[in-house]
Amino acid sequence: MSTPDLTPREARIALNLLPNIGPVRVARMLERLGSPQAILAASPRELTGIKGVGEETAATISGWRERIDLDAELAKIEKRGLTVLTPEDEHFPHLLKRIHDPPLALYVWGEITPADAHGVAVVGSRRTTHYGTEAARRFGFQLAHAGLCVVSGLARGIDTAAHEGALASGGRTVAVIGSGLGKLYPPENMPLAERIASGGGAVVSEFPVDFPPEKRSFPLRNRIVAGWSSATLVVEAPEKSGALITAGQAAEMGRDVYAIPGAIDRPTSRGTNRLIQNGARLVMDAGDILGDMETLFSLAPQAPELPKAKPSRPLGADEQKLYDALEGSEEHHIDQLVAATELPLATVSVELMRLEMKRMVKQLPGKYYVKLI
Repeated sequence: MSTPDLTPREARIALNLLPNIGPVRVARMLERLGSPQAILAASPRELTGIKGVGEETAATISGWRERIDLDAELAKIEKRGLTVLTPEDEHFPHLLKRIHDPPLALYVWGEITPADAHGVAVVGSRRTTHYGTEAARRFGFQLAHAGLCVVSGLARGIDTAAHEGALASGGRTVAVIGSGLGKLYPPENMPLAERIASGGGAVVSEFPVDFPPEKRSFPLRNRIVAGWSSATLVVEAPEKSGALITAGQAAEMGRDVYAIPGAIDRPTSRGTNRLIQNGARLVMDAGDILGDMETLFSLAPQAPELPKAKPSRPLGADEQKLYDALEGSEEHHIDQLVAATELPLATVSVELMRLEMKRMVKQLPGKYYVKLI
């Protein structure tokens, strides 16, 4: 395929396949040369006249045909049914365009919708406690139910719980992974990725299809999670955690950072508690974030209107069973409800969240629940 025959999207994919180029250098070259096709067609002399482009980088770009197999990558994209978004596309997240180093391209498994521009990142540790998992699931559910897109990294622990909560609400979630979509990591989250891509959102990556997970790729992934989102919520994290890197990146981008407090003697909460100590806003429920989001979007005339909360729907079979089990005005422990309904604990937790969002049930301290209406 010759350079004049390339579309701007194909040329961006080609640049993304080249090693050690990066979005900042490409942005400088685009400013000088005008298009990604022009970058690939430029001579080494033209390229080295651009700030930050040395002889080695110029040689890599000018010899791109010998270094990469663009046709093979395009075939992989087509075979897997992926789409590729670039910053010129309408549905490319508008906040992500504004960061210092936006990705050259986003490989998308699933669908990105205009509503996905309203993102809130929910992140935390891979090694989490029951407290952290339940909090992430609850916040993911509530934020997605309110019409926001829950953005996270598909990692074990908090990320997984946040995605699951968003899916349980019937809302939207986007998983940004630190590998190519053909090398999904962690592999045990493939069923979750399939659920997201099949209608609940999208799994995305800036890396070529078969790019393997590497230590350096996850901090790069984190900047996309933070850059996509209007705010970042850290649920549970120790003092050394990738989630804190994401929070730091969000703060540098001028985005709001929130954190859920934890016990002061619990190592898994030291990072979040320290964030609060350093200025992150302490949150106790999703309403603390949603109020700020409404204000933020009302002050941004070019951003689309924040979606309204979804109206309550008739109760499903499991919801009705739980609602009926909450007799009168008595408090019921979650274990009692599991025994009374004979439903799995995970199902009871999800359905109780649904009933809470419909203002029909309230959670009390100690995992007790009471019927409101």
